Amino acid sequence: MGEKGHSWLRLGAGRNFAARGACRLLPFSPSGRRWREAPDEGAGAMATTGQSASKRRAGATLRARDLRRKQTEPERILWNHLRDRRLEGFKFARQVPIGPYVADFACRDRRLIVELDGSGHADSAHDAIRTARLNAHGYSVLRFWNQELLDSPLAVLDMILAALLGTVADRAPDIRFHPSSLHDQIRETAP
Repeated sequence: MGEKGHSWLRLGAGRNFAARGACRLLPFSPSGRRWREAPDEGAGAMATTGQSASKRRAGATLRARDLRRKQTEPERILWNHLRDRRLEGFKFARQVPIGPYVADFACRDRRLIVELDGSGHADSAHDAIRTARLNAHGYSVLRFWNQELLDSPLAVLDMILAALLGTVADRAPDIRFHPSSLHDQIRETAP
């Protein structure tokens, strides 16, 4: 808190600023900034352009947060290998809302989704529709069984890395890789 219990941040209260009379009070910034929001940023810009502040479906973020809190053991194991750019520097996010779905893990730069499936997903028509729709959004989908990850995590990581590097490019039912229709275009433009 700032002076007298108000959430104001005193700027310029340092050594040289006080002598010049440059002290001024600005409202506390919830984003942690120490400067004012630019006119083309944040809610003000969204209001002038007519855009919604959130591009996601209502409730998708809350559902994703809940899924992050209730992750399964295989998801926790894989996340420990993917987080903080631990897999060859590729950035992953977990439980990412994409359209009407929440993807287990997503590398947005390479447009790759990694899904971990339990036994309830065996021959699921819903998963086939979901994969087709995610492919239509430009994402390639790589699926693994939970038991595959528990038995050989390094093999799973090698397959994910192969998909990220583009060495697995065609649909392969035996490894459950489903490239998007935009797969080749994305690989050509990636650094």
